[in-house]
Amino acid sequence: GVFAPLTASTYGSGELLRAALDAGARSIVFGVGGSATTDGGAGMLSALGARFVTADGEPVAPGGGGLAELASADLSGLDPRLASVEFVLASDVDNPLTGPKGAPAVYGPQKGASPEDVEALDAALAHFAKVLEGAVGAKAAEFAASPGAGAAGGIGYGALLLGAGFRPGIEVMLDVLGFAPALERADLVITGEGSLDEQTLHGKAPAGVAAAARAAGKEVVAVCGRLALPPEVLGRAGIRRAYALTDLEPDVAACIADAGPILERTAERIARDFLS
Repeated sequence: GVFAPLTASTYGSGELLRAALDAGARSIVFGVGGSATTDGGAGMLSALGARFVTADGEPVAPGGGGLAELASADLSGLDPRLASVEFVLASDVDNPLTGPKGAPAVYGPQKGASPEDVEALDAALAHFAKVLEGAVGAKAAEFAASPGAGAAGGIGYGALLLGAGFRPGIEVMLDVLGFAPALERADLVITGEGSLDEQTLHGKAPAGVAAAARAAGKEVVAVCGRLALPPEVLGRAGIRRAYALTDLEPDVAACIADAGPILERTAERIARDFLS
């Protein structure tokens, strides 16, 4: 596909939520991540009945870039059925909406945003939150700074405005998978990710698994394609040791092509180090 960092919209997500309401849903787990959008959830809110207009009274253009022209916001037309739904925002990141750790700065470049686009999107989302204060009061600013607001280009912010309660996605999945009883029977916990790096520490699966295992007194090791965290940082996250495929095969392309055999060799190393 073609990246559209300034114009990509979350309108379709709002349509999905409306379809869930039409189907009679009373509990919605809204799992977000891996999006191509950075519009703060404005498109989603629009699909559910909110109105965002320019100084000329025209609807703002789709996408985060259009929010720079936002003059007023009206959430009074939101679908009333949302008030009676248990709504959970599940995300594997805890970033706020804006700032150095916000959605545009951290994830914008992955979606094709240039440095200039990132600056414009960050300013537009900050303006979005400021205008929303006039519609919903101080909670607009509170939600913007809340963990998860920056998830999926800020759609987390829109979900919080709809009354969703934030819950780390890994916690939701661990509950669904019955992780706690399985943990009781485990001698060693092995988790992993393609790249074990700074983003891992912000609510991603390995960090969540390690936290749960450490609370149960279990040792944790991680397997990854690439390792970008020093041992002391891993230790603070509850990971005893990390095994990178690039330790055995420095060529990343070869790691990807021969991941299976390299993982088998890595598993042998873990067994020798921890289970022999």
